[in-house]
Amino acid sequence: MPYNLPNLLTWLRILAIPLFVGIFYLPDSWLTPMQKNLAATIIFASAAITDWLDGFLARLLNQTSAFGAFLDPVADKLMVAAALIVLVHLDRLGAPIALIIIGREIAVSALREWMAQIGKSKSVAVSFLGKIKTTAQMIAIPLLLYHTDLTEGYNAQEIGTWLIYAAAFLTLWSMIYYLKAAIPQAIDYDKKHS
Repeated sequence: MPYNLPNLLTWLRILAIPLFVGIFYLPDSWLTPMQKNLAATIIFASAAITDWLDGFLARLLNQTSAFGAFLDPVADKLMVAAALIVLVHLDRLGAPIALIIIGREIAVSALREWMAQIGKSKSVAVSFLGKIKTTAQMIAIPLLLYHTDLTEGYNAQEIGTWLIYAAAFLTLWSMIYYLKAAIPQAIDYDKKHS
């Protein structure tokens, strides 16, 4: 395992998950509900920033590695899944939306792994649609965590809810896109190797 700054940032993102989740279990005498919301929002937003930063630094410092390429998306998926489960627990997000997003992440990760095994990983590389989905999701989750009015007339919960619905729709759409790209490759592979 290479020890470098990009991988350290990725590990910090993973280590932030229990801290982020644990905030909501602290007694109200330690942190008010509003303070819990704010702290969780800051931790999640910081993790989202380090997600971008570790990739940028890996390329800038020429410290890309196979381990880093494996660990980075795992950290992202763990952080998002933890946030969605917390939001369902807090009754700020419906379980079906969380299941759609988490289920898609598991399915697409498995699809990418399978396609890599047959040497066709480029056919399921991250698409522009996937990047839009991730952007909507990474804006929606902090808004849902914050849960309070941003300013007069701008309710974080309402805006976050619309964005997470958009992210869930894009999640399904991008999964169909990846499946359409992968299935012909897989069928062709099976024909050649059966």
